[in-house]
Amino acid sequence: MNSFLSMERPPSIPLLRHQPTIILGMDVSHGAPGRSDAPSIAAVVSSRYHNLYKESWPSISCCRAAVRTQSPRVEMIQSLYKPVGNKDDQGIIRELLIDFYETSNRIKPQQIIIFRDGVSESQFIKVLNEELAPIMKACKRLDDKWSPKFTFIVAQKNHHTKFFEVNSPDNVPPGTVVDTKICHPKNNDFYMCAHAGRIGTTRPTHYHVLHDEIEFSADEMQELVHSLSYVYQRSTNAISIVAPIYYAHLAAAQMGQFIKNDELPPDELPQLPRLHEDVANSMFFC
Repeated sequence: MNSFLSMERPPSIPLLRHQPTIILGMDVSHGAPGRSDAPSIAAVVSSRYHNLYKESWPSISCCRAAVRTQSPRVEMIQSLYKPVGNKDDQGIIRELLIDFYETSNRIKPQQIIIFRDGVSESQFIKVLNEELAPIMKACKRLDDKWSPKFTFIVAQKNHHTKFFEVNSPDNVPPGTVVDTKICHPKNNDFYMCAHAGRIGTTRPTHYHVLHDEIEFSADEMQELVHSLSYVYQRSTNAISIVAPIYYAHLAAAQMGQFIKNDELPPDELPQLPRLHEDVANSMFFC
């Protein structure tokens, strides 16, 4: 760990300081253009408790990744919940929840915050039905008496909205938030430009809160997103999108290097190799 937020010790992020919370970042990486047969790779990154500290507080700077292959060009993650038999589950979410439980002195998260990348407005209902619902089912299969609260946020970078300073050639300052006038009149969304642009005009990230059982206020949600933009391990400054999403993108891209499609039949979906436990427990994607 090369850095952490001062607000992590002691914890002071709103609504996260009193309840054990796991933060997930999810992304899907597709094959290069012209390779329609290349499998897509789904990656989910989760925050972990840090064993070096005795406080019952998850260090949002430390993460673990779980990666699976899926059908080519499929955007929805298919392996979040994969029941086997009466009790077993080979899905991604169960793997990450067990890791959180084992590294937190057997504490179950009471709040689950999910950041999802690569979803357009036309897919919002679909992503809730095909990703959030399976995540909830995975939690119930792990323990049917356990009922955590869920918050699901989609982050978008592929848009044409840009911010400018009035009568100034400079970019807007880092941490600029716009949540009125140009946002949806009814939905819960906002733009955040967390990073400082070096060249050209900075492009903000558009965040859509699709589901919120934790009941964040606008300020609390924006403070959380802003904090998560500062814990990226490759940079000492803020980045343009929350770190869990960036980690998921890196994990999917790195694990994709292990797939050799030319050696497999065209109708067979290649499986990723199992990682050594020491590697799986590290932030290998950084």
